[in-house]
Amino acid sequence: MTALDRLAATIAARKTADPETSWTAKLLAKGPEKCAEKFGEEAVEAIIEAVKGDRAKLTAEAADVLYHLLVMLAARDVSLADVEAELTRREGQSGIAEKAARP
Repeated sequence: MTALDRLAATIAARKTADPETSWTAKLLAKGPEKCAEKFGEEAVEAIIEAVKGDRAKLTAEAADVLYHLLVMLAARDVSLADVEAELTRREGQSGIAEKAARP
């Protein structure tokens, strides 16, 4: 099990936790829209650090992005396994061909 798998499992477990004692539960209690907003904020912070070129800060922001992506997915009942299955489905395809096949 990877760190990402463990994080996804922790987030799933926190869906029923007390929002007063769990940051994840607090985010989830605010609804999918707030979770998406937080993901967007973290993504922008990662972009800023990527442009600046600070490897350590980019690494930290990327970890925040992954966490908030998993929270946003959990808010809509999409699992990491669902995303992995989609990635597996796309394996071996040209990115250009895959994009062209989308509806």
